[in-house]
Formats: sequence, structure tokens, C-alpha cells
Amino acid sequence: MTDDPFVAHRSLLFTVAYEMLGSAADAEDVVQETWLRWADLGAAARADVRDPRAYLVRIVTRQALNRLRTLVRRREEYVGEWLPEPLLTSPDVAEDVELAESVSIAMLTVLETLGPTERAVFVLREVFETPYDEIAEAVGRTPAAVRQIAHRAREHVAARRPRVRVSRAEQEAVVERFLAAVRGGDLQGLLDVLAPDVVMVADGGGVVAAVRRPVEGADRVGALLGGLVKLPGNLEVMPMWLNGAPAARIDLDGELDTVTSMVVEDGRITRIYAVRNPQKLARLGEEASLSR
Repeated sequence: MTDDPFVAHRSLLFTVAYEMLGSAADAEDVVQETWLRWADLGAAARADVRDPRAYLVRIVTRQALNRLRTLVRRREEYVGEWLPEPLLTSPDVAEDVELAESVSIAMLTVLETLGPTERAVFVLREVFETPYDEIAEAVGRTPAAVRQIAHRAREHVAARRPRVRVSRAEQEAVVERFLAAVRGGDLQGLLDVLAPDVVMVADGGGVVAAVRRPVEGADRVGALLGGLVKLPGNLEVMPMWLNGAPAARIDLDGELDTVTSMVVEDGRITRIYAVRNPQKLARLGEEASLSR
């Protein structure tokens, strides 16, 4: 067990940064910047910090806020739909239901609709249960202002998040039905597992082919997915765990081509997030360490 608070809390700091930024690459940069600031304090000053966890969370929040403000314009200019960078996680993450929900692709997509300060306040308060006075210090607002921001952000997210929380077993069963239908090019099987009003969002980043706008309706989404088996080359569709939930990976000729995360409600898939941008798939060979 290490005595260095930064090492002890590193996975927590990464999780905070990732939930604020939706990008593992940017989160890693922010964690590194946090380490440099912590190291620059010197041993004596670090020893005087009464609550190292709170201090480090404050630093990582400020660094992530700075990064997030610079990312807003970049994401406005992004080609097609922008989706969060997916993380390879172990099934164990799903055991912390609140953590798994907070890092889900669906939730991170909702968090994209918040302003930078709202997002920071929501993440710190709702996910990490940070006291209002500590959040206020991190975001440069008064505790009273933070309470108001938290209330607005909570209402905003509640209106947009998935309505029903399903069990891990149900989600795994639905995803397996989806995988079997895609593997077999079974259009009827796809239609049976897709909700009538299903929406599919794809992210190619302008680097690889992907639909530029969300595709709506089971018939259109089913036809698009059913066409996968007609692609030239050797196609493999396999289960995986992304962001604390069962998901799917599609390999073409032995190379990772696409990962898909799904929202399940009432035994059917209501949303599909398909990430194809190779830059966002680069880190999927290594399991991410997340914690609260």
C-alpha cells in the first residue's frame, strides 16, 4: 500500500476527469497536470495538506474545467456526431450501480449538453457526493451558487437520462440477442430486439465512414446493421464490457472496426452508440481503472 496520496487516489482522479471530459486521452493529460502541480508543492507542503483527497480533486477539477472550455469549440467543429471515448472496463464496475450509470456512454452524452461549470458541479455532487463548500472552492463560486447550479443541472439531466434502470442480467440477455442477430444477418431478429423508436448515433470523426446524423426507427436501424454481414472481409461480432455495461465490438479482418454501446428499456434496445473513429478506439486494449 502506497503512502503517496496521488498514487492512492489516481483512479478516482482519472474518473473525475473522464466524467467531466468524456475523453480518456484528455483525462490522462489532466491527471498528469494534476500530478505535476502536486509534485511542485514539495514534500513539506504536501505533508501539511489536511485532506489530500479533497485537495487533489480540487486540482483535477480546475484542470479539467480549463481543458473542457478549450474543447467546446473543437467539438462544435467535429465532423458528424461526437460521442464520448469508450473505456474497456471489467464486469466488476457494474457492481457499483451508481458509478456504472455515471460513466455510461448514454450518461456522458447527456452530460455533453451541460455547460462546463454545470457539468463539473453535477459530477462532483451527484457522482462523488462532494460537499458544496468543496465544490465551490474547486469551481470558483459560492456554496449558495453551487447549490443552485446543482439543482438546475440535476433537473436537466433527469429530463434526458434513460427512464428505466434495468438489471445486469437483462441487459446482457438483450445484448446477446442483438449480437446473434447481427452475426447471422437476421433482420427479423434485429427488429425483434430493437424498440420501434430506436435511435442509432455513429461517430466516425470524419476519419472513417459513418452516418453523420442520428438514424431513427427500427426499420432504418435494422437495415443499416443488417448490411454489416454483406461487407467484404471477415466480420466478427463479439461481446465486451464498455463503461461498466455489456456492449459489442465488431472486428473486420482481425482489426477492431467499431464498438457499440446500447441502452436497454423494457427488454429492447432504445439507443445504439457506435464509435468508429480510430482515435477513440486506440485505448481499448487496456482496462481502465475507475473508482469513486
